[in-house]
Amino acid sequence: MEARIARLEADVAHLRGDATDLKHDVRSLRERMEAKFDAVSASLAALKDSIMGTNRELEITKSELAKAKDELATAIGAMKDQLAATKSELATAIGACATKIELAAAKSELLAAIAAAKIWALLLYLALAAAMLGTMARGFGWL
Repeated sequence: MEARIARLEADVAHLRGDATDLKHDVRSLRERMEAKFDAVSASLAALKDSIMGTNRELEITKSELAKAKDELATAIGAMKDQLAATKSELATAIGACATKIELAAAKSELLAAIAAAKIWALLLYLALAAAMLGTMARGFGWL
């Protein structure tokens, strides 16, 4: 029986050693897991900070784009106003050109009428001179 007790005691001692080894393995595993969790937590915190920074940058970019959009809308409105003013100036200039063209046409018609009147006047002067010479020739008995 003593041999059995000794063997049981040896087995219990062996089991205690195994339990101690298991406790040591569990502790080292827990320490490694905690270290990994701490590293993952730090990485997640850094990632969260990075995302927050990116969000801030996106907000800044969004506000800059809104500002650029407003400036562009203002510039387009000013350009439309300038184009409308230029259009009205061109319409006025075209109207003035049309008036000048009408005046030039009227002037050329007037010059043609004056030239025709000159020809008629010259013919009338010749007819008057011929009539006067005819009257004088009869009066002097030349005819």
